[in-house]
Amino acid sequence: MSKSVLTAVAWPYANGPRHIGHVAGFGVPSDVFARYQRMAGADVLMISGTDEHGTPLLVQAEKEGVSVQELADRYNRQIVEDLAGLGLTYDLFTRTTTRNHYAVVQELFKGLYTNGYMIKETTFGAISPSTGRTLPDRYIEGTCPICNAPGARGDQCDNCGNQLDPANLIDPVSKINGETPKFVETEHFLLDLPALAEALSQWLSTREDWRPNVLKFSLNLLDDIRPRAMTRDIDWGVPVPIEGWQDNNAKKLYVWFDAVVGYLSASIEWAYRTGNPDAWRTFWTDPEALSYYFMGKDNITFHSQIWPAELLGYRGEGARGGEVGEFGELQLPTEVVSSEYLTMSGSKFSSSKGVVIYVKDFLKDFGPDPLRYFIAVAGPENTDTDFTWDEFVRRVNNELANGWGNLVNRTVSMAHKNFGQVPTPGRLTEEDQAILDLATDAFGIVGEALENNRFKAGITHAMHVVGEANAYIAAMEPWKLAKDDTQRERLGTVLWTALQVVSHINTLLTPYLPHTAQKVHETLGREGVWAPMPKIVEVHDDMPVNPVGVGVPKEGKSYPVIMGDYSSAQAKWEPIALESGTPLSKPKPLIAKLDPELGQTGPEWAPAQQG
Repeated sequence: MSKSVLTAVAWPYANGPRHIGHVAGFGVPSDVFARYQRMAGADVLMISGTDEHGTPLLVQAEKEGVSVQELADRYNRQIVEDLAGLGLTYDLFTRTTTRNHYAVVQELFKGLYTNGYMIKETTFGAISPSTGRTLPDRYIEGTCPICNAPGARGDQCDNCGNQLDPANLIDPVSKINGETPKFVETEHFLLDLPALAEALSQWLSTREDWRPNVLKFSLNLLDDIRPRAMTRDIDWGVPVPIEGWQDNNAKKLYVWFDAVVGYLSASIEWAYRTGNPDAWRTFWTDPEALSYYFMGKDNITFHSQIWPAELLGYRGEGARGGEVGEFGELQLPTEVVSSEYLTMSGSKFSSSKGVVIYVKDFLKDFGPDPLRYFIAVAGPENTDTDFTWDEFVRRVNNELANGWGNLVNRTVSMAHKNFGQVPTPGRLTEEDQAILDLATDAFGIVGEALENNRFKAGITHAMHVVGEANAYIAAMEPWKLAKDDTQRERLGTVLWTALQVVSHINTLLTPYLPHTAQKVHETLGREGVWAPMPKIVEVHDDMPVNPVGVGVPKEGKSYPVIMGDYSSAQAKWEPIALESGTPLSKPKPLIAKLDPELGQTGPEWAPAQQG
């Protein structure tokens, strides 16, 4: 029986188009992982959607002079197009303004409330003096009161990792307009994290194989654990499903309570849209199912502390006990896979600061696989990584085009020119067998790396095989063999060996470079879908739900989702034997080389940072 693997991908905010820093953290790594798992025979559910609540959307809508729903609709569609264009194989990419999502979020909140893990307290909330609008913790910055680091956010300090209260920041300012916020008393529901601390600690102590930076950060959060507000003074979001609160339009659920529950609500929507309403349970209530959550490092706390705490409280497993909620015993994350930041000349990508390369622009000029390759081989897997146009051009030209593209092109070209088909090999020499063994053994090495989310190690080894294959061809000199009629069998053997290695490498690179892999599949004379692609589907918000509380959106609204049929793909994580006699055509260029000048100037829409 195949294993079930939930691939839960961070929800991008629908307050603007996505830049390459975003997809370096959540998009490409999750898709490489999901594609590999499917190839290896796992039953995969990859889900996410646009996050459409909270102050960031209100601020942007006001800036653009449109309603917040109009803004969310526009950027939801743009983000869907960007992510589908990158080839991200979501089983469902949806949104948080659906009927189903509201109902699922409210059920989770009520379960926690019933079990005693939502406590009501009077706290201090930050208000913008000029607008009167509530400022989220993350929109307030100041000096950390614990380690004195500048630029600490109102919810946590990235320098020391401690949870913070914005009222305790030294010299706090609003990130929106730079003014000093006003702190006023307000009543809210807080998630009682201290009552869940022991259960959280016991769970985290079993997470030994996480990335070291993620596990250390997560364990440090336990040192200063405090109740965390899960409601906000805001008029845009999911209503609080508690009597006396549900009709108060000035109080909504905290966007980060709402967003992480989206992994569950998206799974439930996927099950409905694929005709098996209970299919989501395989990934959520089976203790044998695996679940991997992908995001950038600024979201670790919500995935390794807040979300697991909510799941534990919903299961009644904290200090207060309680009953298992209606959805059953929901399973905690197997691993939180967090990447560091992709920067641009040392500055974190930021649309507001003009340090940005939008995915849509990148795809238009360079296509998806060059970006996927750069993120995989040089991205921020374990440390912050600087994107430069010079490094991008060098990687594409030297490694993709001159390395992989050249290997495919010259191997198939020589076989086509001399045989017109995959030749029949004669006796293999030690050199032939050595390169074949290297390519075959790589399935285990690269597969183990991908199984453990070490994407850079995986693609680095695959490209090492590319280099050795090119060296093999250079050493065997088939162009000389082609001039000697007495060496025809040896020529066929060398070219058959090289073609077989190309076939193996193409499989190894398929999770990373799916668009290119499909082309190579066809270049080798094969037919059909090798690496499937996602599709954008227009759906209606007509899912029958049993709404909890009030404010559930009306039926009928249409919106785009990303879905796909990935089960019929030919790509499997195993060597495929070449069939001698398969007709070959003259190959087309596989990977276009970039103008070296681009490395110095960058494109017009994102010029290279000077100095």
